[in-house]
Amino acid sequence: MTAPGRTTGSPPVETLILLSPLSGVIVPLDRVPDAVFAQRLAGDGVSLDPLSDRVLAPCDARVLQVHRANHAATLSARGLEIVIHVGLDTVNLKGEGFRALVKAGDDVRAGQPLLAFDADLVARRARSLLTQVLVTNVDSVASIEPASGLVTAGRDVLMRVVIAGGGARPESAEPDGEVIESAPIVVTAETGLHARPAAMLAAAARRFSSDVRLVRGASEANARSVVSIMALEVAGGDSVRVVARGPDAAAAVATIAELLASDLTHANADRSAASSSVSSPAPAPSAGAQSDGALRGVAASPGVAIGNVFQLRHDDVVLEERASDANHERRALDSAIAAAHLQLEALRARLATDADDEKAAIFAAHQELLEDPEVLDRAEADIRSGASAAFAWRRAYTTQADRLLTLRSQLLAGRAADLRDVGRRVLHLLIGRDGAPHEVPPESIVVAEELAPSDAASLDRTRVRGFCTTSGSATSHAAILARGLGIPAVAGVDPRALDIPTGTRVVLDGDAGLLRTSPTPEEEARIAARIESNERRRISELSAAAQPATTRDGHRVEVVANIGDAAEARRVPDVGGEGVGLLRSEFLFMDRHDAPDEEEQARSYEEIARALGPDRILVIRTLDVGGDKPLSYVPMADEANPFLGERGIRLTLSRPQLFRTQVRAILRASRAGRVAIMFPMIATLAEWRAARELVERERATLDLPPIQVGIMVETAAAALLAERFAREADFFSVGTNDLTQYTLAMDRSNPRLAPQVDALHPAVLRLIERTVAGARTHGRWVGVCGALAGDLQAVPVLLGLGVDELSADVPIVPAVKARVRALSLQECRATAQEALGAADGAEVRAIVAARHG
Repeated sequence: MTAPGRTTGSPPVETLILLSPLSGVIVPLDRVPDAVFAQRLAGDGVSLDPLSDRVLAPCDARVLQVHRANHAATLSARGLEIVIHVGLDTVNLKGEGFRALVKAGDDVRAGQPLLAFDADLVARRARSLLTQVLVTNVDSVASIEPASGLVTAGRDVLMRVVIAGGGARPESAEPDGEVIESAPIVVTAETGLHARPAAMLAAAARRFSSDVRLVRGASEANARSVVSIMALEVAGGDSVRVVARGPDAAAAVATIAELLASDLTHANADRSAASSSVSSPAPAPSAGAQSDGALRGVAASPGVAIGNVFQLRHDDVVLEERASDANHERRALDSAIAAAHLQLEALRARLATDADDEKAAIFAAHQELLEDPEVLDRAEADIRSGASAAFAWRRAYTTQADRLLTLRSQLLAGRAADLRDVGRRVLHLLIGRDGAPHEVPPESIVVAEELAPSDAASLDRTRVRGFCTTSGSATSHAAILARGLGIPAVAGVDPRALDIPTGTRVVLDGDAGLLRTSPTPEEEARIAARIESNERRRISELSAAAQPATTRDGHRVEVVANIGDAAEARRVPDVGGEGVGLLRSEFLFMDRHDAPDEEEQARSYEEIARALGPDRILVIRTLDVGGDKPLSYVPMADEANPFLGERGIRLTLSRPQLFRTQVRAILRASRAGRVAIMFPMIATLAEWRAARELVERERATLDLPPIQVGIMVETAAAALLAERFAREADFFSVGTNDLTQYTLAMDRSNPRLAPQVDALHPAVLRLIERTVAGARTHGRWVGVCGALAGDLQAVPVLLGLGVDELSADVPIVPAVKARVRALSLQECRATAQEALGAADGAEVRAIVAARHG
C-alpha cells in the first residue's frame, strides 16, 4: 500500500495511502466537537461520520494495541503510528457495543476487519459516532492530503501521508541533566489514560525540552507519544510515576503530575491545549504538528491552485464623525448612492459578458440594497442629529449587516457580506475614493476576512489563481461568482490565514476546502500533475460530448441538462446536452415584488427554446415554491411542517390565476421548439387531473397542437401509483432530492442528517424501479432530474433500473455521457438487482465500486 518515488537531488519521498476504514462522510478534524481532536493534540488526520459498523484496516500494518474498551485500535505502518478511535466518549461504554476482531501483535492486510460495533447502541449512548483516523507521531510526517466527501470502506482513499525523510525519525540523544522523579500518582480519571487524556499529557510534555517518561510497574512510556502512553494501559486507580531528565525536568514533572492527579476532564483539555501553545520553552512545531501547514475551511468553488498570498484589506476609517450642515451631508449621501448605482450597473454588464446573466443579476440585487429603507432611514436620522454622511452611512449599513449575521438562515446571514459590499462602495465614494479594484500581483491567491461580490467580480483572472476568506460560506455571492468565473475558492477558512505574510507560497484546494502553506517542490509537482490530469479528463470528456451516450452493448440513453435561465440554455449544446430535462421556472419569479406576466414568461421560455434549437427537448417545470422557497408576493399561512404543506402543485392549484398565466406562457412558447410541461410534487390523481385539465382548456383556447405533459415523481404516492398515473401522463421525471427526503423522512437541508440522506438508499431505488415498471406498462418514458442523475456512482444503477433519460447540471453533462459510454447495460442490470437487496446507500455505493470501479 505504499507508493515510493524519487526526485532528483532530493531525499526519497514515500507516501502511505490510507483507505477509509469505514463508509461515511469525511469531516475535517476542526469540526469535531472535542478540543483534543479538533486542536490535533492527539495527532493529525480526519474524522468520519460513519455509515457502516465494521472498522477495516486502512493499509497493511501491525496491530500495536486494541484498547480494553475495544473502541480504538493503534496500528504501525512504515514507521507511522495510526490510531482509529470510534466515537466520542465511547470509552465510557467500557466495551459495551464493541467487539475486537484482532489483537496486539497481529499483522493485518488492508481491508481486514479490526473492530465491530453496534452503531445504534453506540449512537444512543455515546456523545457522537464521529470516528477519528489519526497519525499520532506527526514529527515523522511531511504532509497529509485528506480526501473529502463520501467514501466507501476499504475502497476509497481517505488520506495520503507523505513520510518525512522516507521513514520514522530516530530518537533524540538522551539529554543531559539531573533525573527528577515524582512520587507515585494515583490516576483519578475513571477511564484511565485512553486517547483523550493521553493526548493532553503528550501535548503538555511537548512544552518541555527534557525527556519525560511515564512509568507503571516495569513498563514505561515516552510522555510525548500518545500511542506510547496508551500502550501502558493505565486504568483508573492505577499508580504511575513521572520521570524526567533535562534542563527543565523539575517543571515538566510538576506539570505532568498535576495533570495526572486531576480528573482530566474536557476543561483540562482546553487548558492543556492552551498551555501547549506557549512558545517559550518549546521548539518550533513541525509541519506535521501544524496539520501539514493546512488551514481548513469550506469548499466554495472547485479546483486547485498554487500561488502567492495577497492579503486584501478593507480600510473603512471615517475621519470626520460630525458635520454642521445636515442638508449638505444628505445631498452628499444621495450623490454617492447615485454614483454607486452607476458603478454596479457597469459591473453587472461586465459580468454578463464574462460569466452569465444569473451571476450578473447579483449586482442588480445590490442596486436594490442601496435603497434598503431601514438603512436609509437610520442614516438620515443620524445626519439630522449632526453626524457626517460617511459616519451615519457606515453605522447604518454595519448595524443592518450585523442583524443579518444573527439570523438562523445561513443563506440570509450570507447576505450580510452583500450589504457590507454595497455599504463600503458608497462609503468610499463619500470619503473620496474611486472604488478602483485592488492592484493584485500575478500568480496571487487572495486572502481576505471577507471578499465582497464586487471584489470577486473585479479579480483579474490573468493574475488571480484563487481566493479564500475567513468568513462566508459556499452559498455566499462571492462563492457563486467564483464558480461562475472558474476560480477555486475556500470560505470560512481558519482565521490564521490572515496572518500569512503576503508573498508566501501556498496551495489552495477548492475541492477539499483547505489552504496549505509552503508546499515543497515535490508537492507542487504532484498538484500540478493533478491539475493537468483533471484538465485532460475534462477536455477529453468535452471533446467527445457531442457523441451519443450509448453503452458498450448498444443501449442508447438520453443525457440532458437541468437549467435555471437562458444563459445556461445557451451552454447546453456546447457541452453535448441533448436537451433540457428540467427548466426551473422559479428564476422568473424570485427576487422581485410581483409575479411576471404572461408576455414576460412567454418571451423567456421562447428564448430558451430557440437557444436549444428545434431538435432538443425543453421540459419546463411549473412554479415550484413553498416550503423552503417562499415568494414575498404570494402570501402563505405559517405552517408547522412547510415541506408537508402548501408547496409545488398544491400552491399553484390554489392560485388559479397565477397557474393559468404560466401555463398559457408555456403553451405559447411551444411554437418555438420541442416544449413539454411537467408538474412538481404530484401526490394524488386529483391533483394531476386538475392540472392536466387546465392545460387542455388553455391549449384549446390558444388553438395549439398537443404537447407532452408529465409529472415529477417526488413522493412515494406517485411512485407507488405509477402504473395508474402512466395511463394518463405522457412521461415521468424522478426528482430524487425530494423523493429521498420524503422516503427517508429526513430533511435534506438539515446538516446533521445530510450524510444519511443518500438517494442511492435501496428504499429510494425500489420506488424508482416501481416508477419505471408502471411507465413501461403504458409505453411512457422515465427521466431522472434530481442530483442523483449527475452522481457518476449512481449512473450504472439508474441505467440498470431502466431509466431512459438522465438530466444533470450543465457542467456535469460531458462526464455523465462519458460514464454511460463506459458501461454495459447487461452489467448495469445485475448491479441494480444487487443494489435493490442492499441494506443502505453506503452498501449500494460499495457494490457499484466493486463492479464498475
